[in-house]
Amino acid sequence: MALNAAAVRIGITGELYAGPVGTAAPTTSVSALNAAFVGMGYVSEDGVTETYDDTVEDIVAWQNATVVRSNTTESKATLSMTLIETKGAVLKLYHKGSTVTAVGAGEWKIDVKAPTPDERAFVLDVIDGTKHLRFSIPRGEVQERGEIVYANGEPVGYEVTIVCYPDANNVVLTKFSDDANWGYS
Repeated sequence: MALNAAAVRIGITGELYAGPVGTAAPTTSVSALNAAFVGMGYVSEDGVTETYDDTVEDIVAWQNATVVRSNTTESKATLSMTLIETKGAVLKLYHKGSTVTAVGAGEWKIDVKAPTPDERAFVLDVIDGTKHLRFSIPRGEVQERGEIVYANGEPVGYEVTIVCYPDANNVVLTKFSDDANWGYS
Protein backbone atom coordinates (compact mmCIF):
# COMPACT_ATOMS: atom_id res chain seq x y z
CA MET A 1 0.00 0.00 0.00
CA ALA A 2 1.48 3.34 -1.05
CA LEU A 3 0.67 6.35 1.08
CA ASN A 4 0.41 9.68 -0.72
CA ALA A 5 0.46 12.84 1.41
CA ALA A 6 -0.02 14.92 -1.76
CA ALA A 7 -3.52 13.44 -2.03
CA VAL A 8 -4.62 14.91 1.31
CA ARG A 9 -6.95 17.85 0.67
CA ILE A 10 -7.81 20.81 2.89
CA GLY A 11 -10.83 23.04 2.28
CA ILE A 12 -8.83 26.28 2.47
CA THR A 13 -11.27 28.62 0.77
CA GLY A 14 -14.27 28.74 -1.53
CA GLU A 15 -17.76 30.17 -1.75
CA LEU A 16 -21.42 29.22 -1.96
CA TYR A 17 -23.41 30.56 -4.90
CA ALA A 18 -27.19 30.57 -5.41
CA GLY A 19 -29.27 31.12 -8.52
CA PRO A 20 -32.71 30.38 -9.88
CA VAL A 21 -33.68 26.75 -10.47
CA GLY A 22 -32.99 25.99 -14.12
CA THR A 23 -29.83 28.11 -14.29
CA ALA A 24 -27.23 26.41 -16.51
CA ALA A 25 -25.10 24.25 -14.25
CA PRO A 26 -21.31 24.28 -14.40
CA THR A 27 -19.68 21.54 -16.46
CA THR A 28 -16.22 21.44 -14.85
CA SER A 29 -14.55 22.36 -11.58
CA VAL A 30 -13.19 25.62 -13.04
CA SER A 31 -15.65 26.66 -15.77
CA ALA A 32 -17.10 30.15 -15.50
CA LEU A 33 -20.37 30.22 -13.58
CA ASN A 34 -23.53 31.50 -15.19
CA ALA A 35 -24.06 35.16 -14.27
CA ALA A 36 -27.34 34.24 -12.53
CA PHE A 37 -25.35 32.65 -9.68
CA VAL A 38 -24.78 35.14 -6.85
CA GLY A 39 -22.02 34.62 -4.28
CA MET A 40 -23.07 34.39 -0.63
CA GLY A 41 -19.72 35.68 0.63
CA TYR A 42 -17.78 34.62 3.67
CA VAL A 43 -18.54 31.44 5.62
CA SER A 44 -17.57 31.11 9.29
CA GLU A 45 -14.31 29.44 10.26
CA ASP A 46 -16.23 26.18 10.85
CA GLY A 47 -16.51 25.79 7.06
CA VAL A 48 -19.11 23.72 5.24
CA THR A 49 -20.39 20.31 6.36
CA GLU A 50 -21.59 17.79 3.77
CA THR A 51 -23.96 15.24 5.33
CA TYR A 52 -25.81 12.16 4.11
CA ASP A 53 -28.57 11.09 6.46
CA ASP A 54 -30.00 7.64 5.69
CA THR A 55 -32.81 5.83 7.45
CA VAL A 56 -32.23 2.10 7.24
CA GLU A 57 -34.66 -0.57 8.37
CA ASP A 58 -33.26 -4.00 9.16
CA ILE A 59 -35.17 -7.12 8.23
CA VAL A 60 -34.74 -9.73 10.93
CA ALA A 61 -35.31 -13.44 10.30
CA TRP A 62 -37.60 -15.27 12.67
CA GLN A 63 -35.42 -18.39 12.62
CA ASN A 64 -32.32 -16.98 14.27
CA ALA A 65 -33.13 -13.36 15.13
CA THR A 66 -30.41 -12.22 12.73
CA VAL A 67 -30.49 -9.32 10.29
CA VAL A 68 -30.79 -10.89 6.84
CA ARG A 69 -31.25 -7.71 4.83
CA SER A 70 -31.39 -3.94 5.21
CA ASN A 71 -33.56 -1.51 3.31
CA THR A 72 -32.88 2.22 2.93
CA THR A 73 -36.25 3.91 3.37
CA GLU A 74 -35.11 7.52 3.38
CA SER A 75 -31.97 9.37 2.29
CA LYS A 76 -31.12 13.06 2.45
CA ALA A 77 -28.03 14.99 1.33
CA THR A 78 -27.37 18.37 2.95
CA LEU A 79 -24.78 21.13 3.12
CA SER A 80 -24.59 23.14 6.35
CA MET A 81 -22.71 26.35 7.02
CA THR A 82 -22.89 29.71 8.74
CA LEU A 83 -22.77 32.64 6.35
CA ILE A 84 -21.13 35.65 8.00
CA GLU A 85 -21.42 38.30 5.32
CA THR A 86 -24.48 40.46 5.93
CA LYS A 87 -25.83 41.42 2.52
CA GLY A 88 -29.13 41.29 0.67
CA ALA A 89 -28.49 37.95 -1.06
CA VAL A 90 -27.73 36.25 2.28
CA LEU A 91 -30.71 37.85 4.04
CA LYS A 92 -33.07 36.68 1.26
CA LEU A 93 -31.62 33.15 1.40
CA TYR A 94 -31.96 32.97 5.20
CA HIS A 95 -35.41 34.62 5.37
CA LYS A 96 -37.06 32.41 2.72
CA GLY A 97 -39.63 34.33 0.67
CA SER A 98 -38.63 37.77 2.00
CA THR A 99 -37.20 40.63 -0.05
CA VAL A 100 -34.84 43.50 0.66
CA THR A 101 -36.03 46.89 -0.59
CA ALA A 102 -34.67 50.42 -0.60
CA VAL A 103 -36.52 52.89 1.63
CA GLY A 104 -34.37 55.94 0.96
CA ALA A 105 -30.82 57.03 0.24
CA GLY A 106 -28.61 54.39 1.81
CA GLU A 107 -31.50 52.86 3.78
CA TRP A 108 -32.87 49.36 3.33
CA LYS A 109 -35.48 47.15 4.92
CA ILE A 110 -36.52 43.52 4.94
CA ASP A 111 -40.04 42.56 5.90
CA VAL A 112 -39.40 39.11 7.36
CA LYS A 113 -42.27 36.91 6.24
CA ALA A 114 -43.28 33.44 7.31
CA PRO A 115 -41.07 31.12 5.24
CA THR A 116 -42.34 30.02 1.86
CA PRO A 117 -40.85 27.44 -0.52
CA ASP A 118 -37.70 28.89 -2.09
CA GLU A 119 -35.96 26.31 -4.28
CA ARG A 120 -32.73 27.41 -5.88
CA ALA A 121 -29.78 26.06 -7.80
CA PHE A 122 -26.54 26.07 -5.79
CA VAL A 123 -22.84 25.78 -6.52
CA LEU A 124 -20.23 25.31 -3.82
CA ASP A 125 -16.57 25.80 -4.63
CA VAL A 126 -13.92 24.33 -2.30
CA ILE A 127 -10.34 25.29 -3.14
CA ASP A 128 -7.05 23.86 -1.88
CA GLY A 129 -4.22 25.78 -3.58
CA THR A 130 -4.52 24.87 -7.27
CA LYS A 131 -7.01 22.02 -6.70
CA HIS A 132 -10.70 22.71 -7.14
CA LEU A 133 -13.72 20.78 -5.90
CA ARG A 134 -17.08 22.01 -7.15
CA PHE A 135 -20.53 20.87 -6.05
CA SER A 136 -23.42 21.49 -8.43
CA ILE A 137 -26.91 21.24 -6.93
CA PRO A 138 -29.60 21.85 -9.56
CA ARG A 139 -32.41 21.92 -6.97
CA GLY A 140 -31.96 22.67 -3.31
CA GLU A 141 -33.57 24.65 -0.55
CA VAL A 142 -32.74 26.03 2.87
CA GLN A 143 -34.42 23.50 5.12
CA GLU A 144 -33.08 24.50 8.53
CA ARG A 145 -32.06 27.89 9.90
CA GLY A 146 -30.05 28.39 13.06
CA GLU A 147 -30.20 31.25 15.50
CA ILE A 148 -28.86 34.70 14.62
CA VAL A 149 -26.71 35.88 17.52
CA TYR A 150 -25.70 39.50 18.01
CA ALA A 151 -22.72 39.50 20.40
CA ASN A 152 -19.75 41.74 21.08
CA GLY A 153 -16.65 40.47 19.29
CA GLU A 154 -18.50 37.86 17.20
CA PRO A 155 -19.63 38.08 13.57
CA VAL A 156 -23.36 38.02 12.96
CA GLY A 157 -23.97 34.65 11.36
CA TYR A 158 -26.77 33.10 9.34
CA GLU A 159 -26.66 29.34 9.90
CA VAL A 160 -28.34 27.44 7.07
CA THR A 161 -28.75 23.82 6.08
CA ILE A 162 -29.47 23.26 2.41
CA VAL A 163 -31.22 20.04 1.41
CA CYS A 164 -30.37 18.71 -2.06
CA TYR A 165 -33.37 17.45 -4.05
CA PRO A 166 -32.93 14.67 -6.64
CA ASP A 167 -33.35 15.24 -10.37
CA ALA A 168 -35.12 12.90 -12.81
CA ASN A 169 -32.12 10.53 -12.64
CA ASN A 170 -32.08 10.53 -8.81
CA VAL A 171 -28.87 12.65 -8.73
CA VAL A 172 -28.88 14.99 -5.71
CA LEU A 173 -25.60 16.71 -6.51
CA THR A 174 -22.65 16.43 -8.86
CA LYS A 175 -19.04 16.88 -7.78
CA PHE A 176 -16.33 18.03 -10.18
CA SER A 177 -12.59 18.13 -9.47
CA ASP A 178 -9.38 18.89 -11.34
CA ASP A 179 -7.49 16.74 -8.82
CA ALA A 180 -5.64 14.00 -10.74
CA ASN A 181 -5.80 11.80 -7.64
CA TRP A 182 -9.50 11.24 -8.33
CA GLY A 183 -8.42 8.97 -11.22
CA TYR A 184 -6.29 6.68 -9.05
CA SER A 185 -7.27 3.84 -6.75
